[in-house]
Amino acid sequence: MDRFMSVTDISIDIEYASLSTIDATAKYLRDRGITEPEVGIVLGSGLNSYADRLKNAIRINYSEIPGFISPTVAGHYGEIIYGDLDGIKVIVLAGRFHYYEGHSITRVVFPYRVLIRLGIKRMIITNASGCINRNFEAGSLMLISDHINLTGRNPLIGANIPELGPRFPDMTDTYNKSLREAVKAEAAAIGIELHEGVYAGLTGPCFETPAEIRFLATIGADAVGMSTVPEAIVTNHAGLEVIGISCLSNMAAGIIEDKEITTDEVDQTGADVAETFAKVVDIAVRI
Repeated sequence: MDRFMSVTDISIDIEYASLSTIDATAKYLRDRGITEPEVGIVLGSGLNSYADRLKNAIRINYSEIPGFISPTVAGHYGEIIYGDLDGIKVIVLAGRFHYYEGHSITRVVFPYRVLIRLGIKRMIITNASGCINRNFEAGSLMLISDHINLTGRNPLIGANIPELGPRFPDMTDTYNKSLREAVKAEAAAIGIELHEGVYAGLTGPCFETPAEIRFLATIGADAVGMSTVPEAIVTNHAGLEVIGISCLSNMAAGIIEDKEITTDEVDQTGADVAETFAKVVDIAVRI
């Protein structure tokens, strides 16, 4: 629990960590026609247009879904889209809740626990991130091989729910290595080069300082962002296959001297790489 949460906040936090609350929302979605999804996808900043690829889509606004919160960040649709992609049932979270928006970490991961209870077997986590590795370039895509959790938060703190996973989950292969290698090989076969690297998760909402970026490079991070880590923890906890894809939307602070970072640059890069990004996500769904 956050140190300065009110009694009301704590009771709400406990409620959304409850299996009964998670299952009630899963039932609501089943009743709306979302049945037996196989793959879940969360779309990061500037990447939401991918959801338009699904056929026979059911679209539900977050504001209609019990326990969901409408995003306050531009570039996040705030919808669940469920449909068919090459014969595979896919459920997309077009937009995410962020810890920096003032939500507890329990609320941040609530949608992923709902998808787990709906029965998905694979979670594709995408994000827009800052590029730290000087051998990579802005506008390229990176498969996440591992992460460093610098948020100071872990969504598994509190009573464990055995139906969602073990008390002490192993994190050695959080981002499934065999799937990652298969995605990289198939992408290369159609002329798409994918980097691989370590993602550092911070809380935001500030972009990082040049000194922080130098520190992150020293400890082995290739990219940095403000999401992904909590989602990866809870989906790995549940035994799902996890694939992480970062759109390297900008060079991180200080990499290019005196260059400021803006959200417009992040969104524009997402638009520029939309076609390549869609092809890679398609591979991750089908592989």
